Amino acid sequence: MSKPQVIVDEAGRPAYAVIPWREYKRLVSVDNDAAVTDEELYDLAKRAGGESFPAAVVDHLLAGENPIRVYRDHRGLTQKQLADAAGINPVYLSQIETGKRTGSTKTLVSLADALDVEVDDLV
Repeated sequence: MSKPQVIVDEAGRPAYAVIPWREYKRLVSVDNDAAVTDEELYDLAKRAGGESFPAAVVDHLLAGENPIRVYRDHRGLTQKQLADAAGINPVYLSQIETGKRTGSTKTLVSLADALDVEVDDLV
């Protein structure tokens, strides 16, 4: 799947996402333009397997909090523990989590591996 375009509001928070048509069709039934129900989406996610996250984690992500920090907290890791697992400096991790720096692709892959999430979950 290609990366969605994110449109931010005046405060810099995500407001809209432009997604590929194929992804839209997967999320919405095109038969009679009827939307997929929450129950159908739940069943689809259940069949796909993978990890699920508590509502609190999702709430923090939807509130625009840094996903690396959210997943790190969920995993019960300190910044030092995550930085060591990803092979980066804890100061660099702190700067990424606070938005002072952006991580390189290599760094984000290392962090995703250490957090056991997809890179897409962090960007």
